[in-house]
Amino acid sequence: MCAFDPTTHALSVNRRAFLQQSAYGLGGLALAMLTQRLGAATPTAKRPPGWNGALTAAHLPVKAKRVIFLCMAGGPSQFETFDWKPKLKELHDQPFPESFTAGQQLAQLQNMVLKARGPFTAFAKHGQAGIEVSELFPHIASVADDLCVVRSMTTEQINHDTAHAFMNTGSIIKGRPSMGSWLLYGLGAETQELPGFIVLTSAGKFGLQPISARQWSSGALPSRFQGIQFQSRGDAVHYVGNPEGVCQSTQRQVVEEIQRMNGLLAEETYDPEIATRIAQYELAFKMQTSVPELTDLKTEPKAMLDLYGVKEPGDGSFASNCLLARRLAERGVRMIQLYHRAWDHHGQLEEGMKAGARDVDQASAALIKDLKQRGMLDDTLILWGGEFGRTPMGQGTGRDHHINAFSVFMAGGGVKAGTTYGATDELGYRAVENVVDVHDLHATMLALMGVDHHRLNIKFQGLDIRLTGVAGKVVSGLMA
Repeated sequence: MCAFDPTTHALSVNRRAFLQQSAYGLGGLALAMLTQRLGAATPTAKRPPGWNGALTAAHLPVKAKRVIFLCMAGGPSQFETFDWKPKLKELHDQPFPESFTAGQQLAQLQNMVLKARGPFTAFAKHGQAGIEVSELFPHIASVADDLCVVRSMTTEQINHDTAHAFMNTGSIIKGRPSMGSWLLYGLGAETQELPGFIVLTSAGKFGLQPISARQWSSGALPSRFQGIQFQSRGDAVHYVGNPEGVCQSTQRQVVEEIQRMNGLLAEETYDPEIATRIAQYELAFKMQTSVPELTDLKTEPKAMLDLYGVKEPGDGSFASNCLLARRLAERGVRMIQLYHRAWDHHGQLEEGMKAGARDVDQASAALIKDLKQRGMLDDTLILWGGEFGRTPMGQGTGRDHHINAFSVFMAGGGVKAGTTYGATDELGYRAVENVVDVHDLHATMLALMGVDHHRLNIKFQGLDIRLTGVAGKVVSGLMA
């Protein structure tokens, strides 16, 4: 990328350029300044192999090379997953102590009579450390010695869309890049044949909370760093094949001519989206070969399909998506995000939790086992969890949103395996020991990737912005 030349830029602002560029407005100017920063930050000569992002070297020891985020969209109940509360079970259907909730923010239970709702499932201890896991998740329980369960997560946002935004970007302000975009910008990807940040979605039978594409937006970063959603059924990418009667050589000629014309435009107009367009045309051409091979799960042996619980390859299930996630990780994709929409249980908690667990339990554990036997778990960081938790108080036949305490787990990628971290009070209302907020989680994930969260930032609207904002601390207790 060429350095910014103010003289050349000034000469380029003629009448035609003014009419063409005025549509971009101040946003185009901001992106131009960002591109100047990107160009200055990426001297390729110093990069080690596979490191082609804005950072020229790791700040910290690199424990993880890629992230797979298994996002349980809707917020699964911690009381039926990883936080066993016998006292809450004893108090079931009795008035919930007002001392816990007085003056507290609630979602849909504000000013209502609150009754305790005990867990409907049994828990058992698993692994050498005796990690307590709900009986709804026997497969995840079988890999307990690979898990680092965090029981003291908190967040700031009590509604789904803003809570997802906060979990993904560290902010609810529009224009903030998602964590996957930050990783792709900072570290680049180890593949030139596929996007470096890929998103897959699936859905269950209950609690289908909608997901907005802004959750994988590149925000203030150029659009080349945004997540690319692959379809879980049919063609993973629309129009990935050539039109009928167009051969590969003809398509190559078309792409080259478009690239030449974009290059001419880039010489006249300083716009980072032109550079994005050039890169994406080339990537799209390569994807015509790489994507069909990637998504052909029928090449996997039956034993592997059975391990994940895939009934029909490419059926759009969470199981198929988990198997595809492993194939993406093998091919050098930096960030892989799997959303499963099945966990918003304001009602039908028992039916919904059982169905959701059937959807994800086997495949989540299979992904860990598969990566481990391939020698990839050590440098792949897996995060499993939702945008918030659920209340220890009942809401009809379900539970309401809860921000003061919820559970997630991590595996691989340098985390302290076979452990639990943090704790909630006896009724699970509040995290009280080794509290971890979303900024802390982001800071720790970046540290495992070799990145100091204070030093991965960009200029936006006159401010230095970063994934962790002005907060966040690395939680050493989560790291091996």
